[in-house]
Amino acid sequence: MKFVVLACLAAMAAAAPQPQDSPPVAILRDDRQDSGDGNFNYAFEAENGISVEASGSPGSEGQSNIQGVYRFPLDDGTIAEVRYVADENGFRPESPLLPTPHPLPAHALAQVRFAEEQRALGVVFE
Repeated sequence: MKFVVLACLAAMAAAAPQPQDSPPVAILRDDRQDSGDGNFNYAFEAENGISVEASGSPGSEGQSNIQGVYRFPLDDGTIAEVRYVADENGFRPESPLLPTPHPLPAHALAQVRFAEEQRALGVVFE
C-alpha cells in the first residue's frame, strides 16, 4: 500500500506543470524488480540529481517492510540524503537535515536519574 502511495506521489510530481523555460529532465536509471510474493526492489535516478532506492518485503502484520533512501540536490549544490525504514513501527527517517529535539538540561537529567534510583529501591509515590 505504501509503495502505491509513493508511486502516486512520484507520478503527481512528474506530472506537475513545468516552467516554460526549463528543459525536460532525462531519466538515467529506472530499475524495478517484483518477485510477485511481496518482495520488491526499485531504483530511480534522474539527470537533475534526484534519486530513489528502496527494497521491500511482506511484514508480519500484513504491511510492507521497506528500507530505502532518497537524494535530491539543494540550492547550494550539495546533495540531501534521507534514509528510512517503514514497517510495523511506522515510518522512521534519518537525515542530518531533519530537526531533532533539544537535549534535556542537566537538572532534568539529574531528576530522571534520581527517579530511576528511587524506583530501583522500591520507593513508590502515591
